[in-house]
Amino acid sequence: MSRAATTGIWIIATGVIVAFLYWTRAILAPFALAVFLFLTIEGFATMIDNWSRFLKIGHARILAILLVLGGFIGFIGLMANGIAEFGRDAGEYENKINGLIQDAYGLVHMTGAPTLQELLFNETGQRFFATIANATGDLSGDVMLILIYVAFLFLAQSGWTQKLDNIFPEFEARAQVREVGDEARRGIETYLWTQTVISALITALTYGTLILLGVKNALFLSALIFVLNYIPTVGSIVAALVPALFALVQPSMPGWVPDAPLEQTYVYAATVLAAVSFWQFSIGNFVQPRMMGETLNLSSLVVLLALAVWGVIWGIPGMFLSAPLTVLMMILFAQSDATRWIAILLSSDGNPQGKGESQAPRDAVDAAQEGGA
Repeated sequence: MSRAATTGIWIIATGVIVAFLYWTRAILAPFALAVFLFLTIEGFATMIDNWSRFLKIGHARILAILLVLGGFIGFIGLMANGIAEFGRDAGEYENKINGLIQDAYGLVHMTGAPTLQELLFNETGQRFFATIANATGDLSGDVMLILIYVAFLFLAQSGWTQKLDNIFPEFEARAQVREVGDEARRGIETYLWTQTVISALITALTYGTLILLGVKNALFLSALIFVLNYIPTVGSIVAALVPALFALVQPSMPGWVPDAPLEQTYVYAATVLAAVSFWQFSIGNFVQPRMMGETLNLSSLVVLLALAVWGVIWGIPGMFLSAPLTVLMMILFAQSDATRWIAILLSSDGNPQGKGESQAPRDAVDAAQEGGA
């Protein structure tokens, strides 16, 4: 087959796959979220099992499930309470925002500054908030479906080994597929678990910082930061900006900021931005790479492109899952000579399977055969 024909087949196949993922996003996106939630719980259960000397793995799984569900319910409660608190002070926030809009128009010598209501309820504002509301509503409506998927994944887990043996009766093929599956699972579990620990650490430090700086509704903002840190690169930037924006429109300033009305607002917001950005930058650049190691062996450009592509295909779920999904694709592409070049392009160091791991499937087969002999 000629190179042009091969290239054409690749382009057509890619288009068909992307179209399939897009048109089936209502089914596949919740299931993908369920799979990654399942893997996060499994990683948590493994950690509990390793730490505890008297709990069996089954009990560790139950404890992990209860802790994750408790954390999820607590997060929903925090978000609801935070929204209610902002709602109680809505009038004061609106007055502060209107004042900032007028100041901004005055700085550029413009008149006729619009109010917040005029900006929100014009055609552009209504369309923007309708899009956000629809996306959030769809995700909220899928929560119960995701939990049902997770429950059935746990129930089906015990039969996976037997199914794999029946699908691949030949020992060598079965051992290679099992090794590839284990590698993919270990990589995704490690990424998700490490990301959870990192997000929790940043959230705790940010919450303490916001309390010290006197930012209102700090618990709500910290919970929002915890979720945003799951989105690669862009999530960290937004997580640093959100508290500063809320501090900018906060009705009352702490006593330590300057007395000048206009200065106090911007100095306070800049201080909050610098403090929150410090934790995002220091932990993201020094702590996270040490904890994650070679798990996320993706090029920085690939991470941004993956975020954009998966966001277009699956919306908000795709943005959260862009990094682990791309890691999974890289591992799978690396198993075939025909697609290995794609895995090399996706990887950060040109070695998609990690240093010294390119022969892992073959080594596993040889070791298993020697043990069987």
